[in-house]
Amino acid sequence: MAATDIANTPLSNVALPGLGRALVFAGKLGQKAAEDIFLKAKTGRTSFIAELTGSGAVSASDLAHVMSISFAAPLLDLNAIDVQRLPKDLLDAKICQAYRIVVLCKRNNRLVVATADPSDQEAAEKIKFSTQLSVDWVIAEYDKLSKMVEASSVTATEAMENLVGDDFEFDEEAAEVSTEEQPDKAASDVDDAPVVKFLHKMLIDAFNMRASDLHFEPFEHTYRVRFRVDGELREIASPPVTIREKLAARIKVISKLDISEKRVPQDGKMKLKIGPDRVIDFRVSTLPTMFGEKIVIRILDPSSAKLGIDALGYEPAEKERLLAAIARPYGMVLVTGPTGSGKTVSLYTCLNILNTAGVNIATAEDPAEITLPGVNQVSMNDKAGMTFSVALKAFLRQDPDIIMVGEIRDIETADIAIKAAQTGHMCCPRCTPMMRRPR
Repeated sequence: MAATDIANTPLSNVALPGLGRALVFAGKLGQKAAEDIFLKAKTGRTSFIAELTGSGAVSASDLAHVMSISFAAPLLDLNAIDVQRLPKDLLDAKICQAYRIVVLCKRNNRLVVATADPSDQEAAEKIKFSTQLSVDWVIAEYDKLSKMVEASSVTATEAMENLVGDDFEFDEEAAEVSTEEQPDKAASDVDDAPVVKFLHKMLIDAFNMRASDLHFEPFEHTYRVRFRVDGELREIASPPVTIREKLAARIKVISKLDISEKRVPQDGKMKLKIGPDRVIDFRVSTLPTMFGEKIVIRILDPSSAKLGIDALGYEPAEKERLLAAIARPYGMVLVTGPTGSGKTVSLYTCLNILNTAGVNIATAEDPAEITLPGVNQVSMNDKAGMTFSVALKAFLRQDPDIIMVGEIRDIETADIAIKAAQTGHMCCPRCTPMMRRPR
């Protein structure tokens, strides 16, 4: 009898799964015993196959041989498989754990998967939906499958725990990533303790090392985390490559980004609470690459703008030149330099010095990075038509004293900025302007 005939053979009022019907038809299990095991599994909310092999009614070896014959599928001894050479990241680890399956290889548009229960249509549909590939089953013994799945899961978890460190405990009261308004389902999908702890540790370590950016970079066989410290990138960690999807999803959820969209770049924000009174802002940027989404996180510490110019590390002569330049009644101060050199903090520090009750300050930024009370900050939105040139034209009708331009990207913006600086405003760009009009 064909496998489809076995699966559709009615035996009683109890709707046994295909696995149970195949065993009864093969004479390896009685009808009553099969029904009892099925009802026990249903009551205990366990899988039929786990209850079956756990009860000893059918051995894992006998089960594998019956499934191989009944479903005309090849039989494989997993002891002959080198786990290290198995493909990784072809299928979500959660699916492998839930259905006790192991991906063996990929052939064109088909995925070869080891299973103990080829009648499990739910598992087949999950795999198809997740990978957009058809499934070819290979039969393996259930106990060996379970050990292999658990071993691979423990290996990834242990690797994460080793990176985080046994002595690291995340204090929710001391440091808390804002997850307001995140969808419950999305949150549960990425609620993986090692990944959550690892991300929190990376954010806190980057802050403590005074890094300006964090880079999370996926490659074919490796995953790299780098911090930009003093303008240079330093490799900090190399977590398991299997966490790249979970880590990207976790970051996107708390940044209020679309976790289902992996084809285009996205930008978002998140916060980290350090102690009762200090909150650090992070700007998140995702970029689709060949092997996953690269994520760069810019650290924006609002308190850095209030440290004062003495804390920025300028030489005395340079500090005096900068203070003299921003004290002029009009003109332009152009701030340039490589990534991480301190352009943003220098500009915000200057604005903080100039920010008094008698001065009207407006900024055009993409996006506004550090919030300054008393300063009119405007974020650019190209889709809505809010560009730097449009913002500058509007500022000139707002009775400004000082204008800060986040970037000069085109001739029109540069022309407006220069004319504003020549006609009584102080203009200061970050490769960028600040404008002041005399009173």
